[in-house]
Amino acid sequence: MIKQYLLAPGPTPIPNEVLRAMADTMIHHRTPQFSKILAEVREGLKALFGTKNDVLVLVSSGTGAMEAAVSNLFSPNEKVLVINGGKFGERWLQICQAFGLETIDLKVEWGKAVKVETVKKHLQANPDIKGVLVQASETSTTALHPVREIAQITRTGPLLLVDGVTAVGVLPVPMEEWGIDVLVTGSQKALMLPPGLGFIGLSDRAWAMTERAKLPRFYFDLRLERKSQQKGAAAFTPAVSLIFGLRASLKMMQEEGLDRVYARHDRMARATRAAATALGLGLLAADNPSPAATGVLLPDGMDGDRLLDYLRDQMGITFAEGQDQLRGRIIRIAHVGYMGAFDVVVAVSGLEMALKKFGFPVKFGQGVAAAQEILIETLE
Repeated sequence: MIKQYLLAPGPTPIPNEVLRAMADTMIHHRTPQFSKILAEVREGLKALFGTKNDVLVLVSSGTGAMEAAVSNLFSPNEKVLVINGGKFGERWLQICQAFGLETIDLKVEWGKAVKVETVKKHLQANPDIKGVLVQASETSTTALHPVREIAQITRTGPLLLVDGVTAVGVLPVPMEEWGIDVLVTGSQKALMLPPGLGFIGLSDRAWAMTERAKLPRFYFDLRLERKSQQKGAAAFTPAVSLIFGLRASLKMMQEEGLDRVYARHDRMARATRAAATALGLGLLAADNPSPAATGVLLPDGMDGDRLLDYLRDQMGITFAEGQDQLRGRIIRIAHVGYMGAFDVVVAVSGLEMALKKFGFPVKFGQGVAAAQEILIETLE
């Protein structure tokens, strides 16, 4: 028997409490019983997003919430600035282009963060920009963008739309405090659920923009969805069992305390980065790393796909591959959601053994020891 360890940045492991909640008896979605559960979930999401406004629950992946953000806020041919520093920056760009928006593609080297001054220059040169779209945590490169600083220059200008799929529940991304206009995430990351739910929060001025936006929308009509969810029901059939699980996962996060949730992610990330460095491996996002996942540069000449296959199929440890030009050159080790100190120990010890198998000189325990020096903070 090989025990399986899911250490990729989504889907992530699901706690037993959440699995049991999702296995509860099905109920009708237009009943007082469901409305009560939805009300609890809505309050928990407001606290998580740092907003007094509604956070809507959509039946979709995080990409569906991204599409809803675009289709509900803009009109044909309006100009937007897309910060494109990875696979999901490209996704913002593709969604905007699919809806006929004029896009300024601000390319950022993969693994780097956008420079705030560069964003500011684009806004000054294009005063007709209606929106700035960015990732908080670019999952494909494990890099953080300076969302808080960008928000300071968009507060009285274009709307700021933030993909927080691997940021919400991992690090603070408070909408109202920072001045974020739209924040989205998905269920299968820090919220410790299976894929299938998207979440979106809008600021007051973003909601005002939904009244004048002319892009087509039907299933993802946020005005209709908000009206329905405020009355205790979804506009269309919701994913009832996932919402059962969502109530349980939000309760777990509330009981741990969001500050401790964020500290746990930070600790695991620092430990993983320290381990990789101790093993002589480089970090993709060394200057601006995400606490959700660590991008580890592989030794020259090593076949990253074969290494990942060996880890998954022979050792039971699933990491994520690099995407596009990074494929075969990096692995991504997640520490997001239902994970703790000993998941990092498993990740690092497994990586040491696999690297040795593939001919890289490894002193067993060197990476693990570096991680343990940080993970011991858990006991303080």
